[in-house]
Amino acid sequence: MKRDTVFQRFGDPGFIKTGERPAIDSAQKAVLNRKGNALFNAGDIEGARRIFLTTGYSDGIARVGDKYQEAGRSLDALKMYWIAPDRTKAEAIIARLSTVIEKMICEEEVNQK
Repeated sequence: MKRDTVFQRFGDPGFIKTGERPAIDSAQKAVLNRKGNALFNAGDIEGARRIFLTTGYSDGIARVGDKYQEAGRSLDALKMYWIAPDRTKAEAIIARLSTVIEKMICEEEVNQK
């Protein structure tokens, strides 16, 4: 049994997209971040996420990750923590996911015998 077959279930391995941020000045960034915070506080997490990603507001991005984590959306949270970057929170999720993957591989190996 090849280990690659386990990972084929997950589709495209590149799930974190990064790119150049648009050029905005600090005043525009501050206005957008305030708008993002207002959206976040009002419960519009997706609207806030779009703004925080556009401005590169790492604290806001990490807070979106926290909301995703609370909702059980670990992969989405990992994406936000990685982009933020909040390596401590990202590493905690990576450790849990690697345990799950390890168990899946072991189960597949047992089932193949």
